[in-house]
Amino acid sequence: MLTIGIAGGTGSGKSTVVRKIIERLPPEEVVLLPQDSYYKDSAHIPMEERLKINFDHPDSIEFELLLNHLTMLKNSQSIEQPIYSYVTCTRSEETITISPREVIIIEGILVLTHPELRNQMDLKVFVDTDADDRLIRVIKRDMVERGRTVSTIIDRYQHTVKPMHEQFIEPTKRFADLIVPQGGNNTIAIDILTMFIQNNLK
Repeated sequence: MLTIGIAGGTGSGKSTVVRKIIERLPPEEVVLLPQDSYYKDSAHIPMEERLKINFDHPDSIEFELLLNHLTMLKNSQSIEQPIYSYVTCTRSEETITISPREVIIIEGILVLTHPELRNQMDLKVFVDTDADDRLIRVIKRDMVERGRTVSTIIDRYQHTVKPMHEQFIEPTKRFADLIVPQGGNNTIAIDILTMFIQNNLK
């Protein structure tokens, strides 16, 4: 079983890199553990307080549950992956049943910040994209997927996303075995990643 961690800043193209890798591999061989599924549930606090949650700080992630699920998959056990909504900032009562596979990809901005989780990874990847490109992608995504206004997105970027990136995410680049510039547009890096996985599966 092969465990790969893929990190990088918000809007760097991590999800695109993961999607293109998965598309090139047999579907029955890959399972994805997105960090976003493991944000702590905030149903117990008022909605106006939920809107102030710092999603870019490691404390927002329930790493213990993520590690537990990773261990279960490695022990050939199925898991019940949480479903998290950015709109309500809560977890759904429903879950997604995930079965063990030969390749486990853990993807998210903070997945390389946790030492114990890093130690479980056979390959650590950092997707590196210019800050202005990431901001443009974040604006487009948050307007469409999360119903936020441009002014709200920019304000959050200036006060939360950028400082958290500089404090927590950018420093994890030093833990990476492979750095992928330009995100999902870097077809050569995606080819290398895919070949690495295929060779290890053989």
